[in-house]
Amino acid sequence: MLKRLFLAALIWLAPAAHAAPTEEMFAKLKAATEEAEAADVAADIWATWMESGSATVDLLMQRTLEALEAEDTATAHELLDRVILLKPDYAEAYHRRAGLFLMEENYPEAFRDLNEALKLEPRHFGAWLGMGVILESLGGDKQALSSYREALAIYPLMPQARFAADRLAKQAEGQEL
Repeated sequence: MLKRLFLAALIWLAPAAHAAPTEEMFAKLKAATEEAEAADVAADIWATWMESGSATVDLLMQRTLEALEAEDTATAHELLDRVILLKPDYAEAYHRRAGLFLMEENYPEAFRDLNEALKLEPRHFGAWLGMGVILESLGGDKQALSSYREALAIYPLMPQARFAADRLAKQAEGQEL
């Protein structure tokens, strides 16, 4: 179920792109008091992450989304591999490819790509969420909780991270994580 939620986030949380995320966008995301308001700001941030600065890469990313919607993961993999070859400093391509690896339960590759995405964009709340999913899947509940909390430090009202962090925190009651 966690993997399906992550795939849904990959496909639907990233609408059409415009400019790069600003500090103001992240401040609004952190200060949002209602989930709908936070979701709107998060959608704007996702949109900016989809803009690579290269028309070719942006087209390949759009085709990747289309392949994911059609559940054609082989094509999505191929396209993301090409994007990373063309623009190795593009965090969102690593994040998207990590999602594919996560769906395939190829945790080492997913983990590697999420680490690369976070190295390039440390505020990537989606990558922090994905990291939590992997760590939790591997039984690293303490580390997963830490990753979910990293996501929440950036996007405090992120439903998936809140749900996961609350669940892990409740499981830990009475025992040390």
